[in-house]
Amino acid sequence: MESQLTSAKLIERDHSIVAQAIYRYTDIAFQRAEGVYLYDFDGRRYLDFVAGIATMNVGHCHPAVVEAICDQARTLIHGASHVGYMEPYVELLEALREIAPGDLKNGKGILMNSGSEAVETGVKLARYVTNRPMILAFTDSFHGRPMGALALTASSELYRRRLSGLFTGVYHTPYPYCFRCPLKHKSPETCGLACLNLVEKALQTVVPPEDLAGIIVEPIAGEGGYIVPPDGFLQALREICDRYGALLIADEVQTGLGRTGKMFAVEHWGVEPDIICLAKALGGGLPLGGVLARAELMDAWPPAAQGTTFGGNPIACRAGLATLRIVQEENLMAHAVEVGDYIQSRFREAQKELPIIGDVRGKGLMVGVELVNADGSPASEIIKKVIKDIGANGVVITKCGASTLRIAPPLIISKEQASEGVDIIIRVLRQYQW
Repeated sequence: MESQLTSAKLIERDHSIVAQAIYRYTDIAFQRAEGVYLYDFDGRRYLDFVAGIATMNVGHCHPAVVEAICDQARTLIHGASHVGYMEPYVELLEALREIAPGDLKNGKGILMNSGSEAVETGVKLARYVTNRPMILAFTDSFHGRPMGALALTASSELYRRRLSGLFTGVYHTPYPYCFRCPLKHKSPETCGLACLNLVEKALQTVVPPEDLAGIIVEPIAGEGGYIVPPDGFLQALREICDRYGALLIADEVQTGLGRTGKMFAVEHWGVEPDIICLAKALGGGLPLGGVLARAELMDAWPPAAQGTTFGGNPIACRAGLATLRIVQEENLMAHAVEVGDYIQSRFREAQKELPIIGDVRGKGLMVGVELVNADGSPASEIIKKVIKDIGANGVVITKCGASTLRIAPPLIISKEQASEGVDIIIRVLRQYQW
């Protein structure tokens, strides 16, 4: 009989069979999870500050989500949306429409398998209905890794290396990353205005307005570093789209469904997009993406213009419905604001004695803590060691951007649990002072 599986044995097997293209932030092998905790094969428990990369909004194995999955699995596992009609598919889109901002409350949707597919679907829709070829996107943005979504992604050259044959018709301008303003401005207000001026300049020089199908933007840049834009930036993008007849596409894959303390992050700035792309928390831990758009846009798409075999799988839809109900019924958005503000305050206090902390930013439980070298440059090498040391001390965490600790725990995390995790992170950071 084979001896009991250990973390070391599983990692060894993984290295022998899994492509090294799958980068691992930690050296932890997960056996099971519950609530805000992950457990390895050796019985060690870890506080989860990752939530499956901002996915497990109601925690791991929430009883209501598990029951929804099991109940649906006993009824209908797969039918394919092209073959016939399925109630969970309809129910989930109805639930999303109820919580959507502005005119999207009367919108229509389509379900896919992932965030990348949702983004590509949203862009495909915009180009089709406007009959225009160009999409404007931003540096420091992440919209996915498949070739279409990757053409929009600009958070790291690593993702695009040796892949120059991406689809054409995408133009990038700088996202207002005010802590490291790409135009070297010293204040968020002037940084944001300068970045907007470059959007206008692009429309005067390289992107004819009559060719602009849409602008795609993350309301808070996720993979790029949990970058919160200055007030007025998203509103100005809305105005530009209105002025030129283009569509505003909000990539809410990471920010949506309560993560930032609002159901959708655009609501922090009172902006109503024409198209919203969703995934991650939408499936309650199962693969699911979706696009919600104004009804007249979706109605302009003819039958068979878009499709998927597994998108809108009934089990994933039921898991997503259960997750959405929990977020609403347990008031998790307000809780995310309370705990997220506490986490930010703890790191801002620690920043006074730890110069390695360059910036603290975020909304709700989407918090970024940017680490810097003594000269102020990104601590891109140090952070790799920091993440592993934090994991060894009992907290699972990842990074975003060049050197930002990404703090995105399940929305159910208590203030006490958050405090425990912050204590560990700060203790580790003290070992890296210069």
